[in-house]
Amino acid sequence: MERRGVSSGASESIQGSDDLKANFMSEPIVGIDLGTTNSEVAAFVDGQVRVLGPGDQRILPSCVGFSTSGELLVGEPARNQQTLYPDRTVRSIKRKMGSEETVTLGGKTFTPPEISALILRELVDWAAPSLGKRPQKAVITVPAYFSDAQRSATREAGALAGLEVLRILNEPTAASLAYGFAGGSRHTALVYDLGGGTFDVSVVTVEDGITEVLASHGNNSLGGDDFDDLLAEALAKEFQKQHGIDVRQGHPSARARLWWAAEEAKKKLSQEPYVAIREEALVTIAGKPLHLET
Repeated sequence: MERRGVSSGASESIQGSDDLKANFMSEPIVGIDLGTTNSEVAAFVDGQVRVLGPGDQRILPSCVGFSTSGELLVGEPARNQQTLYPDRTVRSIKRKMGSEETVTLGGKTFTPPEISALILRELVDWAAPSLGKRPQKAVITVPAYFSDAQRSATREAGALAGLEVLRILNEPTAASLAYGFAGGSRHTALVYDLGGGTFDVSVVTVEDGITEVLASHGNNSLGGDDFDDLLAEALAKEFQKQHGIDVRQGHPSARARLWWAAEEAKKKLSQEPYVAIREEALVTIAGKPLHLET
């Protein structure tokens, strides 16, 4: 059972439904977190919930690209080439879901659901060896404040990936279920979800296995990417101050390097009071390499 309202008063109830259980008995159903920055796939394997992936990999960067030879790259390979070929790589496509925007990669134009479908297909490939067959049904989580257009785009991405999307599940509902508030007593919790591209806060109640989202509010354009952008902007201004060159104008590779440096600095600042950044030969002018050190 599921109810969802509109605006900040979105309400949702969910409990383990017989139809999902019956489906799972006949064939595997995967749960997918299609994230702005990273994505994951999980399923019941041998009676336990497991996050699936090849080898030790469990997190798939939500990046898609084409190599210079035209090879499709999804995940870590695409993320790794972004510094050298930012025009051949796309990240954070989740922010464009539900919009009419398109992206161009390697001379080809893609819609946001088409890019997301490539990520979903990779996740399905990750899950298949552990499940013994390629899953064809999925539950996909989305931010609680996703609009109907964004939810429809997510379903479209699933269909393009060859998946029957059985349910679009609000992320705060998934979080409350994952934390095991399944006892008979009533719990009220505040779920604070700050992701790579979206931010929302939800008040949920859980009682007798039923989770209800009483209220939810958020911003689909606020997340870790924005912190990275602000740090990268600060680094670009520092480089301009040191060398008189604005890398934001006509230096795509340098801009990409600054963005990755900003992301790594942000991670380190979670544990350390300051971070030293040195990007060697960020720009070369008249044969002279110019470094950023700050």
